[in-house]
Amino acid sequence: MEKYLYLIINLLTLSVPFLASFYPKHAYYKNWSSLFKAIVIVGLFFLVWDAYFTHIGIWGFNERYLTGIKVFNLPLEEVLFFICIPYSSVFIYFSMEYLLKKNPLEKSHKFITNFLLTFSIAVLVMNYNKWYTASTFGLLALYLLFHLYRKTYLGRHYLSYAITLVFFFIVNGILTGSFIDEQVVWYNDTENLGIRMGTIPFEDAFYGFLLIAAIIDWFDYFRVKK
Repeated sequence: MEKYLYLIINLLTLSVPFLASFYPKHAYYKNWSSLFKAIVIVGLFFLVWDAYFTHIGIWGFNERYLTGIKVFNLPLEEVLFFICIPYSSVFIYFSMEYLLKKNPLEKSHKFITNFLLTFSIAVLVMNYNKWYTASTFGLLALYLLFHLYRKTYLGRHYLSYAITLVFFFIVNGILTGSFIDEQVVWYNDTENLGIRMGTIPFEDAFYGFLLIAAIIDWFDYFRVKK
């Protein structure tokens, strides 16, 4: 059964948000067309990034926990990760619209954006020679600069991702070796900061934010357009 571990993690991550998608007062399923277009646009970029980094050995996968099915040289489970995790994370964002009438980060979102931007640029400059670190914080800095220029309100992005982090530490913790014998996903620590949050590389939290925030942007764009 252990060869299905990564697949099971994906399906469990998806299960509760999927079942809750049909809640009649705030139906997530009615926005599936906007959601899946957003996932395809952003997910394709991340899959290319993922495939290239796998190819050059920035990270890789433990066959012990995989079914062995490959899609464009990536494990099937890794491809599903970029569907299941965004689906569940954007569900949290979508639910906040219904559950919270006022965002507690409404007055502090600009400070958070400026802090993250400054931090990202500093980490990039000091670690430009580390592939995972430089690419993650470089792209995050560009993302934040774009939204500062557009004067975008990112308060709900930050709040929903803060909630998502609870599940992020569980899912990524297992994938990086917490609670199991070996890592499902291994990392070449010469290409990252070498800082671990438990077993999770520090960069993963920012990589995850970039993935989810970009999908939320497209999700909202398609919803407004619709």
